[in-house]
Amino acid sequence: MSPRPEATPSVTVRGATAADAALLALVGQATFLESYAGTLGGADILAHCQGQHAPAVYAAWLADPRSRCWLAQAAHGGAPVGYLVLAPAAVPVPDPDPTDLEIKRVYLLHRFQGVGLGRQLIDVAAEQARQAGSRRLLLGVYSQNHAALAFYARTGFQRVGERTFRVGNSDYFDYLLGLAL
Repeated sequence: MSPRPEATPSVTVRGATAADAALLALVGQATFLESYAGTLGGADILAHCQGQHAPAVYAAWLADPRSRCWLAQAAHGGAPVGYLVLAPAAVPVPDPDPTDLEIKRVYLLHRFQGVGLGRQLIDVAAEQARQAGSRRLLLGVYSQNHAALAFYARTGFQRVGERTFRVGNSDYFDYLLGLAL
């Protein structure tokens, strides 16, 4: 279900700074819960959010000069509504290249999906990757997340591999996608 355009407030996207680790963690936890509640086990989701969406995880990416993070915020009030993390690739693809970059995370609250913001974040990451001399962007996506798979197909990503992805105490099957730059 796409949000009604008139119900979606305007959003700004900016490069995240070290001071934004807690905001990124908050929106990371909220969007992961919103995306997977009712699909994945509740205990697994909570364990994943506590470990993988802790402020320290985002602080490490923000401190790494090879990584970039962007934060989407509601223009009125500045509440975080989404984000993207770009870092050196660490996914098991059959033809890795040292210049590959990986979109580690890209999430938007549901209310902000379907209005071009996800595409804007992907475009910003792709431009950054091109400037860094990367030949492609990679990402992993849950194989049953059909809405995300359709979005990535519309933005030009193609399946390049697969992996097992642990959430809490359970393993899930992910597709690895690539976008040639």
